[in-house]
Amino acid sequence: MPSLTRDEAIARADLLSVTRMEVELDLDRGAATFGSVTRIHLTAAADGQTFVDVKPETLHHAQLDGVELDVTSLREGRLPLAVTAGEHVLEVDATMAYSHDGEGLHRATDPADGEDYVFSHLFLDAAPAVFACIDQPDVKAPYAVCVKAPQEWQVIGNGAAQIADGGVWHLAETRPLSTYFVALCAGPYVSVTGEHDGIRLGLWARRSLEEQLREHAPEMLDVTRRSFDYFHSIFGIRYPFDDYDQVFVPEFNAGAMENPGCVVVRDAYLFRGAVGRDELLTRANTISHEMAHMWFGDLVSPKWWDDLWLNESFAEYMAHRCLVEATDYTEAWVDSTMSRKSWGYGAERAPSTHPVAGSPAPDAKSALANFDGISYAKGAAVIRQLIEFIGDEAFLEGIRQYLGDHSFGNGTLADFLGAMEAASGQPLADWSRAWLETAGVDRIEVGRDGSVTRTAPPEHPADRPHAFDIATYTDGAETSRVQLTLDADRATVDGLDTGAELVLPNAGDLTWATPILDGTSLRSLGGQLPRMTDEQARAVLWVGLRDGVALAQVDPRLLVDLGEAALVTETNDSIFARAGMHLTNRVIRVLLPEAEQDAARARMAAVGEQVLADAEPGSSRALHAARLVARTTDDVERRLVPWAEGRDLPAGLEGDADFRWILLGQLSRRGLIGAPEIDAALEQDRTMTGQLGALTARAAIPTAEAKAAAWADLTTNRERSNYELVAIAAGFWGPQDRTLVAPYVSRYFTDIPPMTAWLGEDALSRVASMAYPSRFVSDETLAHSRAALAGELQQGVRRAIVDAQSELEEALASRRAFPPASA
Repeated sequence: MPSLTRDEAIARADLLSVTRMEVELDLDRGAATFGSVTRIHLTAAADGQTFVDVKPETLHHAQLDGVELDVTSLREGRLPLAVTAGEHVLEVDATMAYSHDGEGLHRATDPADGEDYVFSHLFLDAAPAVFACIDQPDVKAPYAVCVKAPQEWQVIGNGAAQIADGGVWHLAETRPLSTYFVALCAGPYVSVTGEHDGIRLGLWARRSLEEQLREHAPEMLDVTRRSFDYFHSIFGIRYPFDDYDQVFVPEFNAGAMENPGCVVVRDAYLFRGAVGRDELLTRANTISHEMAHMWFGDLVSPKWWDDLWLNESFAEYMAHRCLVEATDYTEAWVDSTMSRKSWGYGAERAPSTHPVAGSPAPDAKSALANFDGISYAKGAAVIRQLIEFIGDEAFLEGIRQYLGDHSFGNGTLADFLGAMEAASGQPLADWSRAWLETAGVDRIEVGRDGSVTRTAPPEHPADRPHAFDIATYTDGAETSRVQLTLDADRATVDGLDTGAELVLPNAGDLTWATPILDGTSLRSLGGQLPRMTDEQARAVLWVGLRDGVALAQVDPRLLVDLGEAALVTETNDSIFARAGMHLTNRVIRVLLPEAEQDAARARMAAVGEQVLADAEPGSSRALHAARLVARTTDDVERRLVPWAEGRDLPAGLEGDADFRWILLGQLSRRGLIGAPEIDAALEQDRTMTGQLGALTARAAIPTAEAKAAAWADLTTNRERSNYELVAIAAGFWGPQDRTLVAPYVSRYFTDIPPMTAWLGEDALSRVASMAYPSRFVSDETLAHSRAALAGELQQGVRRAIVDAQSELEEALASRRAFPPASA
């Protein structure tokens, strides 16, 4: 289908405004389709030709002011519309299809009890698959929605819902919304409710997750209340919508979606087993992030998709700020370094890198290609730099001005900069050009003579001023720290202990830059990192080293050495878990030569065993250590088999089904269990999570027959949901005997792209990323990848392959730079 272009959007918005949307949905027609009747109240500024967006299973009729339109003129989701100047009402009656890829109106069946659940995800261009509309972010309107649903179902949406006779739910009419923020969740959901500052709060989940919902509700409601208080205090505008519901739904493509008054959240956040503090922090951050969107994104929306950063960068920054200042998660910026900034730096290294703001988005699909770690993590880091540049008081005043001026409307980069300039009295054109409108990450180096050097990437020249700090360490103790603003390519700082063993640029992670360690500092890490008490500095080191190995500047063996030396003393959950995952999934599995991988993995298993023995039983640290052991150990008799059978488990993991599926996957990959044992385990865990675990374990069975079946299931089974496909891909490439899956390397490039015929772009891009044969680090894989990119590909698949191929090229460069000693 064609993607709406910016020029088309401008022309349509000049011609039409929408004053009211009436949407009637009938969800009581079975599991495949639903009824959709839409009345769009329009005002045309002049006579003209345009179109309305609708993507039906069947279009029954359409009327403009009571006159029937020719429904056979519908082409690729566009129904032509001729209007005269003045007011009109367009009515569209259609049958729509439920989706199973997380887009549009998604319907999922809970295997625990056979109940069906529905949720909407209308981001970017999925709204026309639910109701007819003028689908672009700058055409806002109030929505009056009513829903017919099965008798036992609950209905939750943007406005408070009340049920009337005939099983029809009526949702309170909303304030003006962009189409992609309209929300609907329906099914036998259960709830925990509360109230705060006059706002009704609701938490909702599948019936089979009621126990987990009630267990976690106090913590989630506490974060919700604290976030409301904090945002009310700094934004100067009260929460501008109706009730505040957070609905935990199955098979959601993202972490959450900020629909006004009806936030949709992936229900994996309702942890059903042991949970680490870092995982609770991540959930708290998601809760706060989506609430920040009620102002940034919902109250003021982007005029066009190239300003999505105004949504995501601000929500990313505000959520971390809120957690640190208003909750117990005061280590949130450390977690941001490990989880979010590492993601953003990876996006910055890729060929698909782009500026935070102002990236060309000639059509909606182009904007989706730029929706990544740069939009989130780099944008948040740039906001921290803006605050250093103009001051926090001016920043908050600018926010209040921007939100006040554009409430229930749309904003642009120019609007935002204008508000900040007015509040601070400083021109920001040069600052914006360097930080927001130019891609790339600078390198910062500190010489032993006290010199500080800033180097912009030659392909993205820029003059970015950096406000940051430099710290020095000897024997793990900080010996000096200097704050500075570097607004030239070279400067000299005073007060720095240049004789220290370790000199660390950006130790407080205040800016967006790659810290380059001098040779002495790099050689000292084995002794320094295990003894450093500064969590933020440790996180900066780990992420900086991640960049170093990706750029083939640091030997991946050094990271294995540091993992062995420093993770045994690491007390921060985010650092331990993220560094451990990077070591096992990327450094050892991909960057190291194949002959060295088993020994390195055994070293990580020993780290896990040591931490497990030393940690407080049942603690978060012990949990992460047990997971590390489960992912890396070859001790079948003492660990994998007994733990999988529920014997001799670490404290807190008794009955933890999710942990058991990790173990079963490892046993399956080794050929020690097969389909009968996996089916038996699924019988004991007949849940959505259990079903996904079984798919991964079954795809891991190391036989030619099992691989053929898994590949066919992945690439041809149109009944699989988005989550199921990712689960199959996750287990496929892992057998010890690589010859079993080698034939599928080339097939990836011929079999995955055609799945666009039945799978939505967002879902397929995730499948394409997970299924990429990254384990096969060879020039042959690279040749297949480049040949695929030379052909015609759906944009989401292309972006997934471009980024995966970039990581493959990094791995090839690393293996060339640091070959086996025998070579």
